[in-house]
Parts: sequence; C-alpha cells; structure tokens
Amino acid sequence: MSGKIIKPAEIEAESMRIIDGELRKRGAVLSEDTAPLIRRAIHTTADFDYADSLCFSADAVRHGLEALRRGVPIITDTNMLRVGISRPGLDKLGSQALCFMAEPDVAEAAAREGITRAAASVHKAVQSYPGAIYASGNAPTALMTLSEYIRDGLRPALVIAVPVGFVNVVEAKEEIIACCEECGVPVIAARGRKGGSNVAAALCNALIYAAIGATDPHRRMPG
Repeated sequence: MSGKIIKPAEIEAESMRIIDGELRKRGAVLSEDTAPLIRRAIHTTADFDYADSLCFSADAVRHGLEALRRGVPIITDTNMLRVGISRPGLDKLGSQALCFMAEPDVAEAAAREGITRAAASVHKAVQSYPGAIYASGNAPTALMTLSEYIRDGLRPALVIAVPVGFVNVVEAKEEIIACCEECGVPVIAARGRKGGSNVAAALCNALIYAAIGATDPHRRMPG
C-alpha cells in the first residue's frame, strides 16, 4: 500500500479489509446477516474475540432491521451509548435513541424503591415504549429487569445485551439470552465479561447502516 490513507471512508474501508483478512486467517466463517455486526464490533474494539462471543437468536438481525425501518426507537442504558448511535442514520429511518438514566424521576424512583437507576429507567421505558429495541452496554440490572418484564409478557422488537464488567454481568447476559429464546424475543448478546457502551453502539450502528443501505462507508461519509 503506497501513500497515507487519511479520508474517513477510506480508513474505515481499509480497516474492514484488514479485519476480513484476519478473520480468514483464523478460519472464521460469518453468516451474511451477522457479518456486518461482528465486523463492526471488531472494528470498534480491535478484539477478534467478538467473532466467537457474539451470539444471535434466529433471525435477530432481520427483526432488528425491520423494526428500525418501521421507525422503532432504541432505548439505551447509558447516555454514552445513546450519543454513540448514528443520529443521521436514525433520522433517515424516522427513529430515535432514548435514555432515561439521568431523568430526575428515575433517580427518585431508584432511591425510593432501593433499586439501581438502570432498573428504574427500564421501569419507565417499558411504560411508553414496550416494543422498542433495548440496548445495554453497561448495566446488568437493566437486563435483569427487562428479563422480568419479558417473562411477564413484554415483547421488545430486539434486545442487544453487551454490558461489560465482573459483577452479575455474565449471569445477566445468560439470563436474558435464555429468557428471550424461551419467549421468542430476538436477542443479540456478547457472552462473557466483554462488552461496553461502545460495542452496543457499534452493533446499533451496524444495524442502522444495513437498514439504510449504507454498509459501504463511502455512502455515509466523504472520501
């Protein structure tokens, strides 16, 4: 390769080319529907473990794309995740990303009920957006609360479960995977300790780009 790659679209395209090459060397075979999400998670983290740890329920990607094309909102468990989701992409789909973690009534409810703000924010979200896409990159208590609602009849369009950490994280992911599979709710999750708001945003963005036909970075940005 001669010369420096400095244009954003070219940098991303070259990064994806490198990722694809390394995946081939590792013998990884990705399905057509999940490949864009796995590649973007790796692109965000430079961690090839996501080729193995990301799991998808049957037709989870298709359900996510259909929901986004209907303008279904994305509910997040952190504002960091919310702002990391492509606003231009959401606008094209007539969708939005919402987070209730910093709302005063959520803080009050958490203190009053002796629960985390993440759990309280789920309580608030399901009242107005029961069929939303729920994305978690940080709070296992959000997943555990969401699991309780799903077992009681809530049917989100999709659950993205990739919180990072050491306490209750693995258990919360395994519970939401089992819960969603038992109740027929589409789920995408990263098994194990790894994850984070950046990974959740990457997965959301991969879905958004696919939904608007802009997986190729040259269709989203100059250069």
